[in-house]
Amino acid sequence: MTTKPLAFILDLDGTLVDTLGDFVAVLGLTLADLGLPGVDRGFVERTIGRGGENLVRQTLAHVGAKPGLFDHAWALYQEHYAAVNGAHAAVYPGVVEGLELLRATGRPLAVLTNKPAAPARELLRRKGLDGYFSHVFGGDDFPRKKPDPLPLLKTCEALGQRPASTWMIGDSRNDAEAARAAGCPVVLVTYGYNHGEDIRAVPALRHLDRLDEISACVRA
Repeated sequence: MTTKPLAFILDLDGTLVDTLGDFVAVLGLTLADLGLPGVDRGFVERTIGRGGENLVRQTLAHVGAKPGLFDHAWALYQEHYAAVNGAHAAVYPGVVEGLELLRATGRPLAVLTNKPAAPARELLRRKGLDGYFSHVFGGDDFPRKKPDPLPLLKTCEALGQRPASTWMIGDSRNDAEAARAAGCPVVLVTYGYNHGEDIRAVPALRHLDRLDEISACVRA
């Protein structure tokens, strides 16, 4: 039997905001600066989700870049991301309504993303979502990133709740694996990024087509 939720942790990219366009634009600018060929949108969609550093490393390998280029590429990527952040991104339908439903429960909400904390907080601010969350943690706030359970455990501590009482809401196998290892129940949305795999094949309490369907889970 699943413990009734007393707090919620939400992923950001692919769960709250569709940021694929930002990643495509930033990688395009970064690769152009390096004189390297670009990558298509499909590659980016399959590769995002494990943090910006991993995305840049995988992209450099994909385009056949020379070894040792990562540090320069990562610096360029961060510079371009700071400028682009949110320009090609959109809040998913049902997200604001879903956040309103979760806030109405009186239970605390946190964001936990593999995106670095500063651009994550700025993206939430630019999209008008920052006011819903008591905590926003990024991939550089802890020694390890999702799918490692450590970030979830630390976020549960910050929320003052046990993992079993804290639901993780995400869009990928990363979120599900991290939640399972931490002991958090997990709810998955069907519209995000899951490395090209069907998220419905990943076990969860429920798979939601919109975040505002969460009310049925909370009442259950």
